[in-house]
Amino acid sequence: MTTLQETPVQGHPDTPPLWHGAGIIVIDKPRGPSSHQVAAWVGKMLGCQVGHAGTLDPQVSGILLVMLGNAVRLAPLLLKHDKEYICLMRLHKDVDRQSIDTVAADFTGRIYQRPPRRSAVKRLLRIRTIQKLEILDVQGRLVLFKVKCDAGTYIRSLCHHMGLALGVGAHMQELRRTRSGAFDERTMHSLHELQDACADAAAVNRAVLDAMVVSVDAAVPDLPTVVVRDTAIDALCHGAVLAGVGVISCDEFKKDQIVAILSQKREFIGLGRALSPSASWKPSKPGLVVAMTTVFMAPGTYPRGWKKGCPAEKPKKTVP
Repeated sequence: MTTLQETPVQGHPDTPPLWHGAGIIVIDKPRGPSSHQVAAWVGKMLGCQVGHAGTLDPQVSGILLVMLGNAVRLAPLLLKHDKEYICLMRLHKDVDRQSIDTVAADFTGRIYQRPPRRSAVKRLLRIRTIQKLEILDVQGRLVLFKVKCDAGTYIRSLCHHMGLALGVGAHMQELRRTRSGAFDERTMHSLHELQDACADAAAVNRAVLDAMVVSVDAAVPDLPTVVVRDTAIDALCHGAVLAGVGVISCDEFKKDQIVAILSQKREFIGLGRALSPSASWKPSKPGLVVAMTTVFMAPGTYPRGWKKGCPAEKPKKTVP
């Protein structure tokens, strides 16, 4: 399994754009096409630029996060999401159930892995955490299990190593991704459902399509939040650094941690990197606190709260 983001795909030029702005749609990728092909089909249907996070091999199905518009800027965060899979593993010889359960317990926790030879990343030894490995069923040499793991875990390699530990050998026969971060099978849609929603949207009934597209802030529910004053928002949209005087409230966070910047209406403005821990300053007090890394709200959405020519107009300056 690889977890590299493909190059964003532009919607087909002859397709009227059905979607504008940022968003995420959770697609139930079928077995057969590549992740890049699936993302390209979504881009063609919606007529917008797209990208995807967390590549699935062609014969693997399940959750594929397709980013719309400038939501592709979320790729570095989406790629770090924990994942959950349902895997069917085939043993090469008969093994009793107790031994299988024992090996599953042994492989829970921190493990060493090296990417397969045909992967798109360097084959360097890495450490990944298997948070949970549950054997669901065993029928002969077929073993069905659920695994919750770190991003970048190779399930094909996991099956191979479990087979070696059992002394009989094994390989991955089928795999389906059932969760990526906060997104699970309840939030995903098939390509056929998306096509039907696009047909309705083209006929001026956008309700189904709008319900399918998830806002970008839904992808980062676990990040600490910083709520800012309305007068600071436009400067942030122009790349200014947030100062404490522009903050109304915030969660606890550490220095260099990524935080979500919200308006008083809980609108998602963008992401920023904490310049100092939240414990070292107080809202409404002077001092630089967060440097914007990714902006999703368009400049001009809120009235300008700073004067032309002041330091805040220039990128990476203090918000007034």
